[in-house]
Amino acid sequence: MLRDPAFINLPVVYWSVKWLFMPVDYSAPDRMRMVTIHMAGAPRIPARSAVKGMKTLVDSAREERLTPPMKTVATEGGVDPNELLRRIAAGSVVIMQRKNRCTGIGTGLRTKINVNLGTSSGKVSVSDELRKAEIAETFGADTISDLSMGGDIDAIRQEILACTTLPVTTVPVYQAVVECGLENMTAEDILTTLKRQAGQGISSVVVHCVTRKMLGVFKKKKRVLGMVSKGGSITSAFMLTHDCENPFVEHFDEVLSICRKHDIVLSLGNTARSGCIHDRPDAFQQAEIRQNCALAHRALAAGVQVIIEGAGGHIRNDRIAPIIRSYKKRSPFPLFVAGPLPTDIAAGYDHIAGAIGASTASAAGADYLCYITPAEHLGLPDPQAVKEGLIAFRIAAHVGDTVKQGRENEDAEVAVLRAALDREAQIRCAMDPERARQFCGEETECTMCGKFCAIKVMRNF
Repeated sequence: MLRDPAFINLPVVYWSVKWLFMPVDYSAPDRMRMVTIHMAGAPRIPARSAVKGMKTLVDSAREERLTPPMKTVATEGGVDPNELLRRIAAGSVVIMQRKNRCTGIGTGLRTKINVNLGTSSGKVSVSDELRKAEIAETFGADTISDLSMGGDIDAIRQEILACTTLPVTTVPVYQAVVECGLENMTAEDILTTLKRQAGQGISSVVVHCVTRKMLGVFKKKKRVLGMVSKGGSITSAFMLTHDCENPFVEHFDEVLSICRKHDIVLSLGNTARSGCIHDRPDAFQQAEIRQNCALAHRALAAGVQVIIEGAGGHIRNDRIAPIIRSYKKRSPFPLFVAGPLPTDIAAGYDHIAGAIGASTASAAGADYLCYITPAEHLGLPDPQAVKEGLIAFRIAAHVGDTVKQGRENEDAEVAVLRAALDREAQIRCAMDPERARQFCGEETECTMCGKFCAIKVMRNF
């Protein structure tokens, strides 16, 4: 990606998009000089021998060999199997695998939803987290992320894995800092935690690849809310505490080797996301997107499936689509978006605000959405908040897909049922039939208009 001069010379959709991607010192006469610098300084692609192991889905796709997971995803997604194979080989589709479940994410597939759950240092209720996992599966989540940072983390994860068939993602630095403490934690501790989690049956892992140089850029910027990524802040604090480089970057070949061994998806975290809409896209974000794109190409070259996290956090609504479209034009990798929240005033209703931003993001090309609950910014969500957040984001993803892919079959089905005044069938088609039925009461017909129902009135003519 960094070797491509087109990546340097991006179109200006909004000034914020320009500065998201342009180097800080960019000027037109510098183009050729900067291209040379990026070519010379591009991260080394590891030799295949450095990441030996079993054949991965990427390997199989390159060999034009359809595997059962590919066939399953192609069937469920209504995609030509050979086209899906090509997309996996090119990095534009990944498949998260778990037991007999395969979840495809990326180009040509419907927008997928991730549900975050897990204990915190402030609240540990294993029963609540298991209930959240059950709700996630029951109400249509595609993946879950176990972000536990309280209690017996390994035991909690095993219980979560046992109670759901959904693919599970983890953030190794969370568990490492809980078990070792920031002062005593070492790079080896972090990588050992990654190895242990990968061996527990997870499907994806998140690493935040901020560098010391990028932190220097961040320090110069005046943000209202600074850094709001928990994984990114822990990783950054480790680097600053120990005066060292990011272990995920320094030992990236080892990270790839672990992911390759278990054929798990590598998710490159969004450290630089904004914490409020006032904090516009800046040089820190531009540096991270370049870094993550370069690392994603290294991962793909090593036969590792990879997702890039970006355009998450808080972004004013008119800026969301241009940022995502610019990313999608320049990078093939699936884009995972947290939110985004287009306003900062919706505490208690952030799942609604987030769904507005998420529908815009999905329509513009985002492949994968991390849900937001009503408890965002306020506390650890309870099971009911998880359900409300998930349903809101399923609606957002569907709205986005009607724009992005013209997926209107379900809407057409409901329209026919409404025309027929078949209320019970409409309820069965709802994302949450139980909730829909609550508004019907004991009445056999809709009480909104009664005998003056527009459809009934016009039937006589």
